[in-house]
Amino acid sequence: MKFEERNIDFENSIGPWLGKTVKVVDYYLQESLKGKNLDLTKEQMIVLKRLHDKNGQSQNELAFITLRNKSSLTRLLSNMEKKHYIIRKKSKNDKRINHVHLTDFGIETFKRVKPILKNMISTMEQNISASEKEQIISILKKIQYNFDSKFESI
Repeated sequence: MKFEERNIDFENSIGPWLGKTVKVVDYYLQESLKGKNLDLTKEQMIVLKRLHDKNGQSQNELAFITLRNKSSLTRLLSNMEKKHYIIRKKSKNDKRINHVHLTDFGIETFKRVKPILKNMISTMEQNISASEKEQIISILKKIQYNFDSKFESI
């Protein structure tokens, strides 16, 4: 059997550009947080943002919206508790469920993060028109859908 060798034009595919962009944005965020003396990871910041938007979410809800498995999220929340950003409270109705709440320190920390996020978004979207932004978001959604549909068939 003879195999046809195909060249893959990896450098001109979407993958490496997505990956590099994510790394650049992550690095910018981490350096910005460090520059403001915030002992916070990107993942912890995402949880703070989610709880700021809707405080008291269950761990299951947070796992789903942060795309983390339960054990990974438990480790993340334990570290956040040690840093006094959050507290976990047992549900009154179901003792198996923990609800996660921001502490006063967590709220204050998120207030310090907001200008960093605004600056990051402003930097990211600089020189990008509203229609280009809309197109980028549409394309990224298509890519996510392409992979979601693959996972459904597994």
